[in-house]
Amino acid sequence: MSFADLGLSDELLRAVEGAGYSDPTPIQAAAIPSVLMMRDLIGIAQTGTGKTASFVLPMIDILAHGRSRARMPRSLILEPTRELAAQVAENFEKYGVNHKLSMALLIGGVSMGDQVKALEKGVDVLIATPGRLMDLFSRGNILLNGCDLLVIDEADRMLDMGFIPDIEEICTKLPKSRQTLLFSATMPPPIKKLADKFLSNPKTIEVARPATTNINITQRLVPVKADRKREVLRALLTREDVKTGIIFCNRKTTVRELNKSLQRYGFRSGEIHGDMEQAQRLAELDLFKRGEINILVASDVAARGLDVKGVSHVFNFDAPWHPDDYVHRIGRTGRAGATGTAYTLITAEDADNIENIEKLTGQTIERETIAADERPARDEPAARSEPRARRGRDRERQRADTQERAEPSAAPAERPRPPRAERPRRDEPRRSDAVDATPDDGWNGPVPAFLGVKLGA
Repeated sequence: MSFADLGLSDELLRAVEGAGYSDPTPIQAAAIPSVLMMRDLIGIAQTGTGKTASFVLPMIDILAHGRSRARMPRSLILEPTRELAAQVAENFEKYGVNHKLSMALLIGGVSMGDQVKALEKGVDVLIATPGRLMDLFSRGNILLNGCDLLVIDEADRMLDMGFIPDIEEICTKLPKSRQTLLFSATMPPPIKKLADKFLSNPKTIEVARPATTNINITQRLVPVKADRKREVLRALLTREDVKTGIIFCNRKTTVRELNKSLQRYGFRSGEIHGDMEQAQRLAELDLFKRGEINILVASDVAARGLDVKGVSHVFNFDAPWHPDDYVHRIGRTGRAGATGTAYTLITAEDADNIENIEKLTGQTIERETIAADERPARDEPAARSEPRARRGRDRERQRADTQERAEPSAAPAERPRPPRAERPRRDEPRRSDAVDATPDDGWNGPVPAFLGVKLGA
């Protein structure tokens, strides 16, 4: 099946072809015809399956007919984080190149004045996080009674972040006779209840069992002593010849300390976590996307929604406390049909976490032993013939090794995990440091240039 078989317009097919795509993914093939027929839809699909295009493409054709009115968007897409909202806006720009559709991006961290001006002109599609949307609505800057199409994306993430009450209130402000599309990686009872309340006779599409991991990702568990984790990680980074990789840590302090350690050893690394200013996050992510740094050390603020092309490796420096976080972390690689590799460093204290991960994913993850500080010996031919710059980096790493051993080790501060009673419960919104995020504060992507918005203070 090709995109031409799905009922899309010729203008849209040219845009899809220009973007380099020829065949739809399973979620796209199943969802697009139903959306074009104006049916309500529930789409259950794991990350990296092409879910965004499954609603963006038919929406463009639907919105091609009609015109926008001031302060009354014709369609609304709700996203849990700024970064996801910006990525959806980029998709509209890419696929709507042959259409004259207007849009507005309502997210925190950018000028509210610019957003209000866009709304006053009228927009065909409004892409928003719940917090900023509710703020502008309460100020009287936006009306939703002209919105005939609603998309609730990443619904299970909305649940985790405590946005379900906001979404319910937003739904009551839209016309009852509208088309509603709901997408989620999983379908817990609160999301099922939301769908039953606000969707009318929806078609349900499920392209993968909930909480499964991508079959294109090679997964390995690496047993290690807590005080040797940095050395084993460096050995892996060197052995794997990582082109572009993301390293996840459970704590913001671990992110900062690990990034400094990697830089001392000559790795081109950067960091993203919840304590950074928005401008810092944007700058660091931009360096990563441009390839000026090839390793990004991150807290779980980046685990969901971060979509960077060509991520070859994911490393869990800390085993995640919640099993579904594992699925979303390693989902940063192996996207759009590509292959990827994910390593998780585990200590004896992680046994329960790993058991829960394997139970959730329904698979046993292979164990692999890695020797620390795997580097070519100085008397090997490869080392004698390697470029001078490489030898210089090795000397840097040897000096850094001496320096790090002379410094007090940070391992004891990282080793303990929170007592079970203090760790976030699965039925409560996770707002603690364990996920390093607060609602509507998780975006770390660039603001699309076409929007012409400025970062706020």
